[in-house]
Amino acid sequence: MFRRLSRWATIPIALTLAAGLAGCGSSDPATSASSSGSSGGGATTLTVFAAASLTGTFTELGKTFEAAHPGTTVRFNFGSSATLAQQIVEGAPADVFAAASPATMKTVTDASLAGTPATFVRNTLQIAVPADNPAKVDDLSDLTDPKVKVALCAEQVPCGAAAVKALDAAGLKVTPVTLEQDVKATLTKVELGEVDAALVYKTDVISSGGKVQGIDFPEAEKAINDYPIATLSKAPAPEAAKQFVDLVLSQQGKDVLTKAGFQAP
Repeated sequence: MFRRLSRWATIPIALTLAAGLAGCGSSDPATSASSSGSSGGGATTLTVFAAASLTGTFTELGKTFEAAHPGTTVRFNFGSSATLAQQIVEGAPADVFAAASPATMKTVTDASLAGTPATFVRNTLQIAVPADNPAKVDDLSDLTDPKVKVALCAEQVPCGAAAVKALDAAGLKVTPVTLEQDVKATLTKVELGEVDAALVYKTDVISSGGKVQGIDFPEAEKAINDYPIATLSKAPAPEAAKQFVDLVLSQQGKDVLTKAGFQAP
């Protein structure tokens, strides 16, 4: 039913420009080591493939990393973890992979393309509805009403797999009007008023800035996603990759992530 996931070369890569700020010396992982993997003139490009739900937090951490490592540019490719994993296996050049599920990380580790992953956060689902909730959705069972237009992530991506687990735990069958390839696209359907509800991560509801409201439901506890991160074995900038992972795993990284609604592992 689903179209084949697109090859890595066709997906745009979001660029985070270097902050160009001087590091001031600290025991903080963001500032403790100099940049590496230079490609001439001391410049380093660190390429991070990360789940779409990490867009806000990783963009912030990327700016922190650039400020601590003058001459380093952190380049992000945000998208479906399943798509990103396929891109890496097909040879996309990258230094770090942060996935929204162990299953998508396993695609990369099974190909011997990553080091040992570390779980750095967890995420849980909420029902996202427009701010005025026109369909009057109150709980998960309301999504079974054929009059309620529902968006879900495709089952092969982490947010879709989590939605299936949650619905199975509740013994419910939902017929979505659309299946999206990542959680950001699913949330956008709600923000634009194209659907009455969607199952997305709590962090994405928070990042919407009030455009949608989130509704908790007990079955979400049966479908919590662990997020693993790893350096890639063919990383063009291996030292910088390790330093970025260290930043994500540090207290500084945890503070940014938990503020956005992620849970500690």
